[in-house]
Amino acid sequence: MIFFAQLRTTVVLFLFISSAPIWANPTEDRQQIRAVYQQLFPQLSLEDYAEGVYAIDPDAKDSWLAIEEFPPYELALEQGETLYKAPFENGSRYADCFANKGVAIAQDYPYWDEQKQQITTLASAINNCRQRNQLPALAYGKGEISYLLAYLAYTSRGQRINTQIPDNSPAALNAYEQGKAYFYQRRGQLNFSCASCHLDNAGKFIRSEILSPALGHTTHWPAYRLNTGEMGTLHRRFMVCNKLIRADVDPAQSTALKQLEYFLSFLDNGLPLNGPSTRK
Repeated sequence: MIFFAQLRTTVVLFLFISSAPIWANPTEDRQQIRAVYQQLFPQLSLEDYAEGVYAIDPDAKDSWLAIEEFPPYELALEQGETLYKAPFENGSRYADCFANKGVAIAQDYPYWDEQKQQITTLASAINNCRQRNQLPALAYGKGEISYLLAYLAYTSRGQRINTQIPDNSPAALNAYEQGKAYFYQRRGQLNFSCASCHLDNAGKFIRSEILSPALGHTTHWPAYRLNTGEMGTLHRRFMVCNKLIRADVDPAQSTALKQLEYFLSFLDNGLPLNGPSTRK
């Protein structure tokens, strides 16, 4: 019986992986990938995926919950709030650049900017704000931008991801499709794709670590990484993954990584945000 259950899951995965990049529209993609995870992890509810790998690794979850009592990102969160509320030299603040003064808005990013014909992520919106106020852009991978993102994420905890693909925008759909293609594209010396680890091998071990499901990947950033001892952004994690498979590394907030974030965020629609967080 166990063999046939595993075989059935393998067949479902094969059908999904082989067909999804070709013909499914975004809503069908989301339905299909969630159906695959339901087959793989029938014990989980949709909301459980907001916890990332901790949803499928009880021991790691216990450790994570213990760490959350005195979270290592607490200092970064405080620094982010200070930076966010400090006036610029011209008297403006970050809050002047965002709806609702930036409080509880993270769930609406990334979004398709029809006027600019591009994806706007929350990180890029921060630097757009700085540039409008004659300030230099911040580096995207870590440091000050991760502190600011931590504060904005914290004000949005519990808000549900609301990434949309406008029905009347072929360019937005194309950006989504490019992100989807990136997710499935094999690259690097190891010939892996994002899907290799986080779809068809989700829940399996790679060395001593369990591979997380792709569903829920955008809910908890920025994150304090225990292995580096510092905060990092979602795009920095994308870059590390490409480095690990010995592939060309697209820079943070490049078009390719924005498109990947757009695709993953759309899959995560309805999941609650719980960033900033802690990861190994």
